[in-house]
Amino acid sequence: MSAPLQPPAATGLKGQVIERMNNQIASGAKSGTRPSRQINVVLRSQESSSSTAAPLPDNEPMPAVKPLPPGDHYAEIQRELDVMIGLDNVKSLVYEIYAMLQVAHMRSEAGLNSGAHVYHMIFKGNPGTGKTTIARIVAKLLQKMGVLTKGHLIEVERADLVGEYIGHTAQKTRDLVRKASGGVLFVDEAYSLARGGEKDFGKEAIDTLVKAMEDMRTQFVLILAGYPAEIDHFLLTNPGLPSRFPIQIDFPDYTVDQLIQIAELMAKDRDYTLLPQSLFKLRQHLMQEKQMSLFSFSNARYVRNMIEKAIRHQAVRLLTQYSNSVPGKQELMSIRPEDLKVDVPASGSGRRDGIIG
Repeated sequence: MSAPLQPPAATGLKGQVIERMNNQIASGAKSGTRPSRQINVVLRSQESSSSTAAPLPDNEPMPAVKPLPPGDHYAEIQRELDVMIGLDNVKSLVYEIYAMLQVAHMRSEAGLNSGAHVYHMIFKGNPGTGKTTIARIVAKLLQKMGVLTKGHLIEVERADLVGEYIGHTAQKTRDLVRKASGGVLFVDEAYSLARGGEKDFGKEAIDTLVKAMEDMRTQFVLILAGYPAEIDHFLLTNPGLPSRFPIQIDFPDYTVDQLIQIAELMAKDRDYTLLPQSLFKLRQHLMQEKQMSLFSFSNARYVRNMIEKAIRHQAVRLLTQYSNSVPGKQELMSIRPEDLKVDVPASGSGRRDGIIG
């Protein structure tokens, strides 16, 4: 009779234990006694040690977080912010938004709840304080971080939203919201929507925007901008509005020193140079203008108008002085004090219109 088939030989420590068990079973069968239970003890001890041989340490780091698509998402944003004069509090808040989005991505990759955030914003500041420029930068940042699909900016005011008859306003507003889908809808002087009272069509625009914020909360970002006092009063007219805008940024007026820096940068970008005497005259004028204009001073916008006017006056001066020749390169670049012609304010007006001539 052929020998019974033998199981394949086991290897290692477990194989030695099994082999010992087989021998003891065979020995017990021949002697008529029950096999020793020691074998079971050995096997259990071995299984227990194998299951606890490599416990995970409590401080084991989480798996590496997958990065966002290649590229430094804040580098370009940082470059755009760095060239802007002042606005330190605004720059800090923009970085906070970036940091929150970056960490939310890390939490998501680690299997943690990253939460759903709302990014609708209020920009408070006088004209020419950089609100529109920052809105464009924020739109670009939100696109780079995956919050918005396009990152474009649609800038509107009351006339763009309010219609001429019942139902027209809601349609115009919805059309602009759809146009801003994937980007930012920037409403300048938003408080003007509430100036007409209960029967004004501006209220219809507000109601339509509020509904769009709920229905399309992940599809666009709404930024309301305007003078600080007027914006605060506007928010008080609708108790439900403030809570819908968790991010509110104050844009301070520029100091005279900052306005001088802005003027020099604007001139440099156009290949012009403000002579020291010109800078002195500009500084004196800006100090007086800020005192006279109070809340109507338009900051960097006013400086830009001055530089553009000065360039035109310089062109007229050069054609007059060099009617039979060509001025040198340095002369073509120089803005002289006489090129900065400032209008005298109307008597008793207490303000200026920001135009020089």
